[in-house]
Amino acid sequence: MKTQTPRRPEWLRVRMRHGDGFKQVKSVLREHGLHTVCEEAGCPNIYECFQSGTATFLILGDECSRDCGFCRVDGGSPDGSVDSDEPQHVAEAAAHLGLDHVVITSVTRDDLPDGGAAHFAATVREVRALLPDSSIEVLIPDLQGDQGPLNVVIESAPDVLNHNVETVPRLYSAVRPHARYQRSIDLLAHARERAQRTRAKVLTKSGLMVGLGEQTDEVLEVARDLRSAGVEMITVGQYLQPSRAHLSIERFWTPDEFSLLGTELEVLGFAHVEAGPLVRSSYHAAAGKEAAVGIAD
Repeated sequence: MKTQTPRRPEWLRVRMRHGDGFKQVKSVLREHGLHTVCEEAGCPNIYECFQSGTATFLILGDECSRDCGFCRVDGGSPDGSVDSDEPQHVAEAAAHLGLDHVVITSVTRDDLPDGGAAHFAATVREVRALLPDSSIEVLIPDLQGDQGPLNVVIESAPDVLNHNVETVPRLYSAVRPHARYQRSIDLLAHARERAQRTRAKVLTKSGLMVGLGEQTDEVLEVARDLRSAGVEMITVGQYLQPSRAHLSIERFWTPDEFSLLGTELEVLGFAHVEAGPLVRSSYHAAAGKEAAVGIAD
């Protein structure tokens, strides 16, 4: 992959806003000792989301057991410990912020026997107890393909179960060297099948980045695989290089290309599609969930 990053186009310029809403979210997070993927991954939408009073909680610490070439979250060797108070702290912060839709993700924790599934489930239960009328979305790692831990997460009854495939199969060795494309597809298929079998009202969701050298037909092939796995919601956004040490950008997709892609994804039958330069997994997640529920019902 190239080492020189092309100049960021105008449609990817983000206005930095540090208004009262932004400061309030930061204050609540620090008060409860919590991490967010918004901060750790350097999300370009952080100013918009924090200013509007929302954030995506990052549980299980801030050190990932993998070191993917696209991600700014620190990779390392977690020591096998978890903060047993974190689920309650997430629930308290979500309640403090008055969130109608709570999004919870994590670093990958291959050092844990269940990949952190029980911790996810505990967090969902704590949030549900404090915010019974709010919907909950979990964005989970691949749990090394183990269906047992996945079932634990599903049985905690999140409203949306999200797992990102991130890129097309051809690029996995560079983008997600410790992951397997088919493993992720199988995880999503099992999640959908398990939810149907237990009559759990759990929507399944996935997403990927573009700009790493993939072709449009490859993206559409991934989308078809996701639909075959029963995935109902999909997000597609532009990859942005966090630093020179990370994978470089092959090209910037234009807004018109994203618009066309979004139309093609809708034709494939997804209940909800978000495709755009600044789209990320949890961007406008609440609106997406409501739209998907309306279509699915």
